[in-house]
Amino acid sequence: MMRHLFLVVAIVLLGSCQPPPERNCKAFRKGTFSFTALVDGAEKTTIFTRSENIEIEEFEGVKDTSSIRWINDCEYVLKKLNPKNRLEEKSIHIKILTTSDSSYTFEYNAIGEKQKFRGKALKIH
Repeated sequence: MMRHLFLVVAIVLLGSCQPPPERNCKAFRKGTFSFTALVDGAEKTTIFTRSENIEIEEFEGVKDTSSIRWINDCEYVLKKLNPKNRLEEKSIHIKILTTSDSSYTFEYNAIGEKQKFRGKALKIH
């Protein structure tokens, strides 16, 4: 019994010694990206170009512009400049969770909403 307990503790300790995930968020502050999500059972792709303070998004041929307010290197808030309805008036909080050479995984939600979603953005340029 003691041998099994020791084995479980050793496995837990070894598993907790892994380095934290890479987060080179500064490499993704500017550029052109694509994000694909499942919408009503179909994959839909959004292309967006981000500068330091502005993000221009293109979805199904429609372009929209949002302002960006960086909270820190890995978190920012998007606010549509010309919202068309009350839903679009809500700001979106985005947090970069991990990065690779050409992509990042992020978590996002509307400010004030508890439900969070995850996505992966691929850097095009």
